[in-house]
Amino acid sequence: MEIGWWGVLIAVLGGAIRIGTPFLFVSLGECLTEKSGRINLGLEGTLVMGAMTGYAVSLHSGSPWLGVLCAGLAGMVLGALHSWLCSFKRVNDIAVGIAMMLFGTGLAFFLGKPYIQPSAPRLPSIDLGAWSDIPQLKAALQINALFLMGIVVAIALAWMLKNTAWGLKVRVVGESADAARALGLPVDRIRILSTAQGGFLAGIGGSYLSLYYPFNWSEGLSSGQGLMAVALVIFARWHPVGCLWVSLLWGGAAALGPSLQSVGITGGYYIFNAIPYIMTLAVMIITCSPKRTLVGVPHELTVTR
Repeated sequence: MEIGWWGVLIAVLGGAIRIGTPFLFVSLGECLTEKSGRINLGLEGTLVMGAMTGYAVSLHSGSPWLGVLCAGLAGMVLGALHSWLCSFKRVNDIAVGIAMMLFGTGLAFFLGKPYIQPSAPRLPSIDLGAWSDIPQLKAALQINALFLMGIVVAIALAWMLKNTAWGLKVRVVGESADAARALGLPVDRIRILSTAQGGFLAGIGGSYLSLYYPFNWSEGLSSGQGLMAVALVIFARWHPVGCLWVSLLWGGAAALGPSLQSVGITGGYYIFNAIPYIMTLAVMIITCSPKRTLVGVPHELTVTR
């Protein structure tokens, strides 16, 4: 069935879900980390390490879901290590983040060499478009359970930060470490736990890349999605549900180039593929003004250490 330009919209919708899912997990992880007053630029390494770990565990165990769990645990270890290093005096979050990014990617590439060729069991699909006779729509609505889990995590995280004692402690530490210490809160412990939980989510995002879409393990798998998560969190104003919508936006933007190719538009292919990176750069430029404070930003992130 020929559906013309509707095919582009459907393809962008499907791409928003498929490509946006790892953006969703890694941005939720960064959102939780930054809510505690810490920036983790090492999430790119965490994402790649999660992808390698999930693929390797799935290959050896035959269970892709066990791979997802182990990918999350690997991300949690890297997140905890990052936050523990940052807890020392005169240690800069940014410098440690860059070091952890290089460490995570380098370790994943070293340990993942044997897994480039073998084919691991893939995460199953949920066919939400089985009711339709349109192949493009059926393909667009073929999703993975991790996307639905990401929606649940985004809503639960927003509720937790607003309504629970743990969420209140995380926000207090993110707003003022001195005030948190005056209240008797263990600032370093809360930040380590928050960053470890954020690393767990980023690791799951990495497993989605290697076990579902695009379903392979290679050194260039993440394409900088871990670094772009920082811009996504800023654009979402540090709100978990906002991260959901922004992730879908970035995923849809990444799917625009291939979607236009499906209707014969091949000019400007590289420009269309660069749209997510251009959007990331634009967000960083627009929001880097030192003369104003962004809505929703944890105050500790504005303090130069």
